[in-house]
Amino acid sequence: MTDESKNDVFFMNEAVTLAQKAYAIGEVPIGAIVVCNEQIIGRGYNRREIDFDPLAHAELIALKQASQHLKSWRLLDCTLYVTVEPCPMCAGALVNARVKRLVFGCQDPKAGAALSLFNICNDARLNHRLDITPGVQEEACANLLKDFFKELRKCSH
Repeated sequence: MTDESKNDVFFMNEAVTLAQKAYAIGEVPIGAIVVCNEQIIGRGYNRREIDFDPLAHAELIALKQASQHLKSWRLLDCTLYVTVEPCPMCAGALVNARVKRLVFGCQDPKAGAALSLFNICNDARLNHRLDITPGVQEEACANLLKDFFKELRKCSH
């Protein structure tokens, strides 16, 4: 295992911990962190339901914290780790923030905008593209989602 992949596992585990916080408050369990120079400078987990905010996605919360930390909206040398492939809104935010690299856990065939459904992060028509590493801690990330939705369906019957 390379140093980069060891770091990816370490940082994705931090994102999984945040996703578990979302799960605990009844939110879709997605967690995200922004890393710059091997330091976590932004953290987020889904808070749409609890904050009544359609923009309260894990990635956007983490990006905002990172931007405030760096005092810049440009996150040029940063990596965003997220447990699930970003949606179109979040993928667009990554491009706009000039994030260097995206690492995600599991793909989202219904809303994924980095590989699955759209390829916003590497669309040649846009002014910025990201390096993408999918599938880091994929099973743990996917299981969180499966367990959450299985529990949700059980409660709604």
